[in-house]
Amino acid sequence: MALLEVQGLQSGYGAMQVLWGVDLDVAAGETVLLLGANSAGKSTLLRTLIGLLPCWRGSISFEGERIDAWAPDQRIRRGIAFMSELGVFPSLSIDENIALGGYFLPDAKVRQRKERLFQLFPDLAAKRRDAAGTLSGGQRKMLGIAKVLVAEPKLLLMDEPSSGLAPVFVKQVIEVLKTSIGHGTSLLIAEQNVAFLELADRGYLIDHGKVRLSGTRAELEASDAVRETYFGL
Repeated sequence: MALLEVQGLQSGYGAMQVLWGVDLDVAAGETVLLLGANSAGKSTLLRTLIGLLPCWRGSISFEGERIDAWAPDQRIRRGIAFMSELGVFPSLSIDENIALGGYFLPDAKVRQRKERLFQLFPDLAAKRRDAAGTLSGGQRKMLGIAKVLVAEPKLLLMDEPSSGLAPVFVKQVIEVLKTSIGHGTSLLIAEQNVAFLELADRGYLIDHGKVRLSGTRAELEASDAVRETYFGL
């Protein structure tokens, strides 16, 4: 049984339909990459999965249970976390941002998990009382990852984690995410940077709100559609 299973998903904004029957699944412990150019429908898909946008048609199942009518906080408490492109609240401190990611957990558990995360992110630990707005772009991205990991989600949805980052910071983000793999968290990463294929077990190429192709990392790397779209070959 898949951890997440999406069938025939349709959604959009107001009267504008963006998703046109998307099918995908994510297994427990699996990392899946959702490749697509700007306006392909990646962000709309993630926002629909977390409940920020309604499911017009189709179904979203998590651990075998339909959740497409659930509110976002119900999905979060069930074990789904969402990291947007921004990911943090600039006016709050680093410490407060991370604590916010575990708002529904007991304080003692949040404190314990925060300390483990500060070991993983020593640059953040040194500035834990500073406002998130004082951080560099790369540091903010690390804080956004820490904020969602504090809840130890079963499934982490990530929207463009490379957005606005220099290549050196993209590599750093990839290395940090590798530490999450194998620790019980499945990842569904929406990206247009093919460097994230390094993390993926499988992937989907989405275009104009539809899945154009899917396959293993090796199959995507060898795909003519991916080569033409991302490598200009």
